[in-house]
Amino acid sequence: MAAEGVPGSLVKVAYLLVLSASWGMQCWVTFVAGFVMIRGVPRHTFGLVQSKLFPFYGHIVMCVSFLNLVVYAAYHPRDLLSTSESVQISLFFISLIVSALNARWFSPATTTAMFKMQDIEREHGLGGEIGMSSNIEGYKRLREKDPKYQALRKSFLRYHGISSLCNLVSLLSNGANLVYTALLLPTI
Repeated sequence: MAAEGVPGSLVKVAYLLVLSASWGMQCWVTFVAGFVMIRGVPRHTFGLVQSKLFPFYGHIVMCVSFLNLVVYAAYHPRDLLSTSESVQISLFFISLIVSALNARWFSPATTTAMFKMQDIEREHGLGGEIGMSSNIEGYKRLREKDPKYQALRKSFLRYHGISSLCNLVSLLSNGANLVYTALLLPTI
């Protein structure tokens, strides 16, 4: 509850704006942008757009998580933390760790596997269709026929799943921090 100095109004407003903007961006990227694009552009175009946007997205989330953690920790000394403040600072730390892993490792690994898959798909005339449900049989035949493609797909799905999980954990951590911030508004 007690703080090592009281943050000024500018710090409080900046903290809240950064946290809410980050969470809003995470919600948009996670629940809207990808679903809209996959239904409206060819598969390989979708992959290319994602490969260009995700590095920026991942690093922005990582930097914002770091900034939120630093600002929060600066005004909430460890020996004076209440239980809810301890949970909040832990959530900031979790968000930082998973967003850093995602930005620096899982997302690039996903992109690398995707581009290798797309090279093989192009050789077989695939990738220009719009949506995930188009030409399912063509992709199934390619998986059955090409063990290299099947291995790349398995790698892609593994890294994509871990990357999605990291993104979801970060989104939930930041969402919970917004709830804590709203409930404890006077102690920001």
